[in-house]
Parts: sequence; structure tokens; C-alpha cells
Amino acid sequence: MTRIAIIDHGAGNLRSVQKALQAVGAEVCISRDPGSILAADKVVLPGVGAFADVMRALTRRGLLDVTLQVAGRGTPLLGICVGMQILFEMGEEHGRHPGLGLLPGRVTAFPRQKGLKIPHTGWNRIHIERDSPLLAGLPEDRYAYFNHSYYCAVADPAVVLGSTDYGLRYASVVARGSLYGVQFHPEKSQRVGLAILRNFVEECE
Repeated sequence: MTRIAIIDHGAGNLRSVQKALQAVGAEVCISRDPGSILAADKVVLPGVGAFADVMRALTRRGLLDVTLQVAGRGTPLLGICVGMQILFEMGEEHGRHPGLGLLPGRVTAFPRQKGLKIPHTGWNRIHIERDSPLLAGLPEDRYAYFNHSYYCAVADPAVVLGSTDYGLRYASVVARGSLYGVQFHPEKSQRVGLAILRNFVEECE
């Protein structure tokens, strides 16, 4: 059974993510212990709220270095929502703040447009841009649940696995090597979300 550690930095739907991963057959722990996180087969980095707050929480709890170690060792790592956003170099929410710098690009606000409600909340479609084990075998009707006001402006199109339209087309699924990220909440995305989590547990290396 695949052992997955969810990084507990205090900002995320930890129990919901845990239950969803358990539903697809993983052994899951929620942990702040660097040893437990590094010993896991795969790691999940959740996040809700502001970019800078999640980065501060990681730093305050001594989890910033271990997150970078996980990525540097090639352990499969999945960032969810703000957990995906902080994989990038910089966030522009309430000022400019450094991210983990693992993927090229910045996190910026959706443009203000007539009829476009911010935050982007609710169901929206994922357009698959290239093949990946993370998105293998998804249902044709690929809708996921989103809740965010900022999006990832990716500097390297090669990292984009999936995109979504909301005033503009933006990256909603990303990957580089063993590093993965999804902007939506798979734990709230029913059949599609469970399929993606199952792929992460069973297929992603």
C-alpha cells in the first residue's frame, strides 16, 4: 500500500484530502514531522487562503526545508490549490512574495472583466493539454471544483498538463518530473477528483 504524507502546515482541507486519498487505497498520515514526511512514498501539499500565509506557515512550522527536500529527492509531490501556487517562483497576492521556486512563473490576479465573478468558485472544465499519468483515463466530462482569486501565469508551457477557461485560459494542472500540481480541489471534485488522486497514488512516479 502506498504511504502518503500530507504536510500539515495548518492551512488546508487536511481531513477531506486524507479521506479522499484513503478512498482510493492509500495509507495516509497528516504530519508536521520531517522524518515521517521524508519516509513517505509520496507527499501531498494542500493549501487554502493567501499565498504568503501558506509560505509563512511552512516556514514557521519548520516545513519549508523538508518540502524542498521532498522535491529535490524526486519523491512524487502533489500541490493542491494554493499548494500548487506556492510551487512557483512568486505570488502577487497582497504584495510580491517568494514561493518555493520549483516551477517557473508567478501567481497573479484574474483580470477584472464585466460578468466575471472573483473568486472563481464552482465547477469548471479541465482541458487536457498533454498526456500524463496524473490525467490518464479521466472521464470525458472533465469538470472539477475550483475556489481561487489568483491563477498561475506559467513561464514554461511544457509544464502545463491541463488548462481551464475563466476570463482567460490558465494552467489548472501542472507537472515537471515527479512534481505535480492541481489548482482545483480534487477532494471536492467527485468522480474526476478521485480519478486524479487514484492516478497520483498508483501511477505517478
